[in-house]
Amino acid sequence: MTQRIPSPGTTAARGAAGPDDRPPPARLAYDRHTWKEIAHLLANLPVALLGFTYVVTMMSIGFGLTVTVVGFPLLAAGLVGARQLGRMERARARALLGVRIEEPSRLRLRGGGGFFQRLWMQLKDPVGWRTVLYEFIRLPWGVLTFTVTLASLFVLWPVLPFIARGLTNADRAMVRALLSPSDELERRIAELESDRGVVVDTAAADLRRIERDLHDGAQARLVNLAMGLGLAKEKVLEDPDAAAAMVEEAHGEVKLALQELRDLARGIHPAVLTDRGLDAALSSVASRCTVPVKVTVDLPERPAAAIEGIAYFTVSELLQNVSKHSGARSASVDVWRTKTRLLIQVWDDGGGGASLDGGTGMKGLAERLDAVDGLFVLESPVGGPTTVTAELPWRDRSGARG
Repeated sequence: MTQRIPSPGTTAARGAAGPDDRPPPARLAYDRHTWKEIAHLLANLPVALLGFTYVVTMMSIGFGLTVTVVGFPLLAAGLVGARQLGRMERARARALLGVRIEEPSRLRLRGGGGFFQRLWMQLKDPVGWRTVLYEFIRLPWGVLTFTVTLASLFVLWPVLPFIARGLTNADRAMVRALLSPSDELERRIAELESDRGVVVDTAAADLRRIERDLHDGAQARLVNLAMGLGLAKEKVLEDPDAAAAMVEEAHGEVKLALQELRDLARGIHPAVLTDRGLDAALSSVASRCTVPVKVTVDLPERPAAAIEGIAYFTVSELLQNVSKHSGARSASVDVWRTKTRLLIQVWDDGGGGASLDGGTGMKGLAERLDAVDGLFVLESPVGGPTTVTAELPWRDRSGARG
């Protein structure tokens, strides 16, 4: 599934200080905020020792073994562990300093991307590398804050609240600068790189399917047709009746070959979709479904050809699943536009129990929609009904975004 990301302009995405995470002004009295800040400063040293030891060990072993095959997976695993250290530091900052920072989004590691693609995405994880930098610079800072705070408890205790506030403000700045979620641009680049792999794999699979259908279907029939016509040509004078039978058989082969070519062309891009739009094309698909389907298309205008094609093939594959796997008695297809999104909902009253890993092609549909900034939501409780909601970005027919 695609997960929505907060916009870069929000306080949570930037990790900036909001009006509710600023402590009250420091004062001579020791209130609960002061004691929390003192506890944070005293804990800096042991926590910094733990983080520094981890990153130094991880970096030295990982980089030292990069001359072999083992080093890169170890380095990637180390960065995953660094993410967990960052999570711990953010939790400590929330509890003791009142710094509220959203957790970074997870790395989008698709199962179909291959081991090396997932490894590369982990190795260039900006959140992990910023956490490594944070843990590197924390050790001297932890020694300084621990020493100053401990000494001030005995020597400078009247002004310790002001000292603690100054030191923890530096801590807050470091946490916000290095442990905040990645910028929206960084996340977007990582998503687009991952989506590009899905698009390339999908295009290659479609080309292989077209080549296989041509080779095993229409091409084979045309070869048989040529051989049959050659034999009929030889027998046209010797045995006209046999030649006529062969020509009749060849005529049947031509019809079958033409039908297979039409089906293949419909699978690439149906003519009715180009000529008459989604309403007519989806009605044509519904008429071939083994279950009665009600189609409702409410669009003020036609979307861009690419979006229209994706919507068509999404509904086509979902209705094939309804025919083959659902056991439904009725189904419906609804298509409408909401602001800048094109929404599709396919419903059936079958037995339900469908899932993204159930072997019905749902996972492939989800990945294809995700590759174009779409959403795919499947609701299919055991016993039914099943509702699939797909969402695509709307683009005007002229090519500009809606």
